[in-house]
Amino acid sequence: MNIKRWLALVGAVVLFAISIGMNSLVSIASTDWDAIFDPNELLGSSLAANEVMLEEGNMEERIAVVKVNGTIQDVGSGSLFTEIEYDHQFVLNQLAAIQEDETVKGVLLQVDTPGGGVYESRQLYDAIIELKEARDMPIYVSMGSMAASGGYYIAAPADKIYAYSETWTGSIGVIMQGINYGQLAEDYGIVFETLKSGPYKDIMSSTRPMSNEERAIMQTLVDEAYDEFVNVIAAGRGMTDAEVRQIGDGRIYTAKQAVENGLVDAIGDEEAALQALRKDFDLEKAEVFEYGYADATWSVLMSAKAAEFFGPSAEERVLNKLLSDYEAPRAMYLYGE
Repeated sequence: MNIKRWLALVGAVVLFAISIGMNSLVSIASTDWDAIFDPNELLGSSLAANEVMLEEGNMEERIAVVKVNGTIQDVGSGSLFTEIEYDHQFVLNQLAAIQEDETVKGVLLQVDTPGGGVYESRQLYDAIIELKEARDMPIYVSMGSMAASGGYYIAAPADKIYAYSETWTGSIGVIMQGINYGQLAEDYGIVFETLKSGPYKDIMSSTRPMSNEERAIMQTLVDEAYDEFVNVIAAGRGMTDAEVRQIGDGRIYTAKQAVENGLVDAIGDEEAALQALRKDFDLEKAEVFEYGYADATWSVLMSAKAAEFFGPSAEERVLNKLLSDYEAPRAMYLYGE
């Protein structure tokens, strides 16, 4: 075979390889990787395969640790290319799995959050109440650096609440905010043309000030959510409506202050809460575990690195969320918005 034929053959092989590579890249680009690597999809209907043992013990009498870290909002699940701080559906899945697992005899709920959405907080609260009622399950809370507003909302039904000495909690109340950039637009000669079916269809619009009537309407929504917050605390802590409202003016409390006003039972870290749960319910020999997306394998490391390189940063996700919320203001159980 002469040199020209060799060159032609090599060229054909190269072209063939390039063709295969391009087809592969197109296939990869068109694949919904977020769906494939959605942790909640990978978990399926059972989380048993992803349990992480924290302390050895009796496997027939176990304590589950459930963590609520970050702002309580349903922003979807993490994936190969995206990383999130708080996965709302994952936490709900854990509570549902615990309810079906007869070996779980108690729950330690670790709460470190400034709160979040009224809707998501209520979902967590309902799941906790359902777990307590269906299984007569003791639930102890260990508060981290902050368990405010919606964080306290979900802690209220617990059998006992522990706060670390430096915990901030409380912030009982509801907040709803929007941005009015109408004056800024006017300064730049921007005119908004709005067609609406009724006088209140664009209530809390970012393009104009609110009227007194509109403010009164929105205040009723905030007041109703606050009334529900008060009811949750009164039922969970055995307080009267008046007692809750007296301390529930939106202010933040230190752990010591929270013990004094009845929002917290004792000062202590997660280990103190765990040991109290063991002692109070004869679970000294219980195994302690938590649910994880998966074991610490190469796949987890790859996902984390991919999220860093390809996904938006935590700051970008928060900013995007805040910007979207400006278009649709919502009531929040949230401290420091």
